[in-house]
Amino acid sequence: MEVDEVGLSQQMDINSEGQDAARQEIQRLRITCASHMRSTAEADAVCTDSLVGVKRRPKIATISELADHTTEDRESGAMRSVQAADVRLAEAELRKLWTPVHLERLARTYWRFIARVTLGLVRVIYSESERTVVLLGRPLKLLTFEAPEYEMDGEHALVRWRIKRGLLVARSGHGGHGHLQIDVRRLPEEAPGEACLHIEVEVANFHPAIASRLGRRVYNATQSKIHVFVTHGFLRSLAHLDLAESRVGRLMPRQRV
Repeated sequence: MEVDEVGLSQQMDINSEGQDAARQEIQRLRITCASHMRSTAEADAVCTDSLVGVKRRPKIATISELADHTTEDRESGAMRSVQAADVRLAEAELRKLWTPVHLERLARTYWRFIARVTLGLVRVIYSESERTVVLLGRPLKLLTFEAPEYEMDGEHALVRWRIKRGLLVARSGHGGHGHLQIDVRRLPEEAPGEACLHIEVEVANFHPAIASRLGRRVYNATQSKIHVFVTHGFLRSLAHLDLAESRVGRLMPRQRV
């Protein structure tokens, strides 16, 4: 997608008022975090899903070809961000993992990684119809998604969460038009007994609130960079193939009565 350099430079110009607003927002979040963390109950909850005490499995797969592609729709201001990697593993291991249950577990593993990398400050709350990403608690709802959609066949698997609303979403991005998804595709076999997957984590048609309030430059320097860093970390973590148990179990086989 072509971007007009002159128009982009104009969007990136930030006045002193925007910078002051950004500093005030950061300071507000610091104060809020400190206040919440003084609560013993909240601290216990934070530790529950943190990196403390986590024992990593040995690496089972090899991660390569990490990539990042981030573009903007000039007319709507919507962002599309794709982080990708190739995952090589034994064919026998992939046969065990290529099931709807493990696709659901991959989805849960993504949210578990977010909680761990933020030491529990950011986590997901589950309901029947939504998944809500919160900072410390429900009052700070960063993102609310619809319940995930799953697709799977012999060569392709996908889980998609449609974006509904949240503090990180501009009003123009409310209503499920944007989405977050994990897309997994089997690549042709390169060597006997070896399988290769191409995995993409995509955020599409996302309207960032920080860009509409403080400008594209602030968004590019903060939220966008953090997203890419965290997502690449998630993709690298798949070398261990330590897939979390689903909190919902929607795709679990039903036992016959």
